Amino acid sequence: MRRFFLIAAALATSSALGGCALGRSPGTPVYERESFDTRGAFSREFVASPADTCSAARRALLSQGYVVQARQEDQIGARKHFQPDGDNHVQIEFQVVCSPTAPGARTAVAFVSAVQDRYTVRKTAASASVGLSPFGSISLPLPSSSDSLVKVASETIPQGRFYDRFFDLVEHHLAEQMGLGEESTEPVALPSVRRP
Repeated sequence: MRRFFLIAAALATSSALGGCALGRSPGTPVYERESFDTRGAFSREFVASPADTCSAARRALLSQGYVVQARQEDQIGARKHFQPDGDNHVQIEFQVVCSPTAPGARTAVAFVSAVQDRYTVRKTAASASVGLSPFGSISLPLPSSSDSLVKVASETIPQGRFYDRFFDLVEHHLAEQMGLGEESTEPVALPSVRRP
């Protein structure tokens, strides 16, 4: 009888705790934090054609060790791997789309987003089966393990200096493409960049 009351008390306590957990108000949903402002932190306008802008973006990514995986005249996909320590792996995937600002315009907008995926090494214990003819097969836990990378997080890199540095490098390569680099002997003004 005493055991019955202990079980009933445990069930009542767990249901009360569950009710408290369900009664908590959830945090602000992620989609409500999206501001959709007009400052355009993920884009910048360049005085160049979309093809030239994307070509400069490709050079910028290649110069920093990114592997370009998909390339069209107006779109680039690139990837880079990082190993912060022995048990963690980080991968950044870049997506660049170059679009004309208006039909017939001599300016283009480069839209950029980068996704950071984080992986960690997970160890899984292995067991081995040993066959003994008189007794059949016996499974014994042997001290062995196998390692595998497991994705633990994925996030679009937020606005900030990360994209500013990329756009500045694109501007540098665009100036070199147009013959406005240091090798040029004629004093020509750099193309102006319109920042939203």
